[in-house]
Amino acid sequence: MGPPRLFAISDLHVRHKANRAAVDRIGAHPDDWLILAGDVCERADDLAAVLDTLGPRFARLLWVPGNHELWSTKHSELHGVAKYESLVQVCQSRGVLTPEDPYAVFPFATGPVRLALLFLLYDYTFAPPGMDKQQALAWASDAGIMCLDEMRLSPSPYPSREEWARARMDAAEVRLAAEHPELPTVLVNHWPLRFDLVRIPAVPRFAPWCGSLRTEDWHLRWNARVVVSGHLHVRATDWRDGVRFEEVSLGYPRHWNQEVAPDRYLRPILPGPPPPPMIEPDPRWHHQGSARRRRR
Repeated sequence: MGPPRLFAISDLHVRHKANRAAVDRIGAHPDDWLILAGDVCERADDLAAVLDTLGPRFARLLWVPGNHELWSTKHSELHGVAKYESLVQVCQSRGVLTPEDPYAVFPFATGPVRLALLFLLYDYTFAPPGMDKQQALAWASDAGIMCLDEMRLSPSPYPSREEWARARMDAAEVRLAAEHPELPTVLVNHWPLRFDLVRIPAVPRFAPWCGSLRTEDWHLRWNARVVVSGHLHVRATDWRDGVRFEEVSLGYPRHWNQEVAPDRYLRPILPGPPPPPMIEPDPRWHHQGSARRRRR
């Protein structure tokens, strides 16, 4: 029996039969922790089913919401914050950690690491410089792109999604600032924290629904060792300033190989791949180095 490992996966989208079958096929990892980084499903009962399936197979589950989980559809009368809070209750009733719980400390072999689960949304600032929200939406629309969030993701009781995002980021900054600064972190958010990591060849102008420029330096501000996100359906490992960024999506059935064992899609977070030879992180895991991206 070796030391515990930390894995992550997002965008399970279990309304697709192939994806639900993949969840059923994930093996037992009794000593390891698993982060579910959003877009597990669109309904609370599906979230409960996934947690009940995976809970017995891992030492601990951790969850952050994605946009699909926040959608209000004909299956749900809950909207906005109320929908989110109902999902938090589903998790907490099963012992699954959420952004509303105290940050867990993962017992990594080289020292403890704080797992900061975040729910930050987006504010339409991932767009060409100088664009406001309406211009960003028009820029996306010119390419025939419009996110279903505009119809299904209610910000209630906030007047807009960007106001809800601002409140979430304000609260997260206060909370992170109160933590011990010397303890390294793994930052976990469904949406990417950096605009330069939003590279979706099929829909490049989907970026306005992908994050906020306000979080561009959070990996440095909050002593991150790894930053975990999903949403893009483009699995990748990136390095910025000596910090590893992991995009951990499974995606829709067309985005993964159904002949491969689903455990292969659990992204290793701790321990994880070493930095490229050009990057040598210092003992506190911060180093001003060149960026390099590796697709997987």
